[in-house]
Amino acid sequence: MRRIVFSILLVVFLLSLLCGCSGLGKKCADICSPDVKIISYHVRKHYESIMLFGKKLYAKNPRYEPDPNMRREKLKAVFGKISTFAIPSSLSLPLSHELLMLAFSQDPPVRDRVLILILGLKKGIDEAYDTGGGPFLTGCQIDVNRLERLYNNISQVNWRLKTYKDQKGLPLFLTNEALESGYINMGFEVIMTRMLTRIQDDIYLRGGLEENLTFRLGALFLSIL
Repeated sequence: MRRIVFSILLVVFLLSLLCGCSGLGKKCADICSPDVKIISYHVRKHYESIMLFGKKLYAKNPRYEPDPNMRREKLKAVFGKISTFAIPSSLSLPLSHELLMLAFSQDPPVRDRVLILILGLKKGIDEAYDTGGGPFLTGCQIDVNRLERLYNNISQVNWRLKTYKDQKGLPLFLTNEALESGYINMGFEVIMTRMLTRIQDDIYLRGGLEENLTFRLGALFLSIL
């Protein structure tokens, strides 16, 4: 009898491994491949990078939100944390590539371009890694094509931050401009480079091809979903 019970339990355990994971958190990460553990870690680091990027953008571009307290509330709302600020419907419905286009458009739906951009970056991570909006993966299968499109979109953001201007010829976003002393803070560039490197590593882990990561100036933001 004991042998029969043991055999049944063994079969159930093996089937759970073969069927994969449905709702990856700490428990699911333990039984998935090391690749997925690495990718799950990268997702959390992406979140941290985007949050830091948002703080730096607000500090460098206070015209988009002069109130430091409201900046914090907006960033908390983007990441689904309890906040006194509610994401407007004009920004909660669009997909990530649509938000990124709005952030660099001449007539965005709200004045705060930083909010639009950070929300677009965060949604892009969620769409590409299938997170369900949280910091963990919801499954063990990651679509390499989505990762490649995410890589393109973040490369586009990195380029447009340096080149796009408003109707008066002024930069839409101030980032790595030199100070009066001539010093250039490359903090923004470092954050973007780290994100792109993590995505590139994840594409490699999922069997993607390096030639698919060629960045073209002036290209459009791509739909991830």
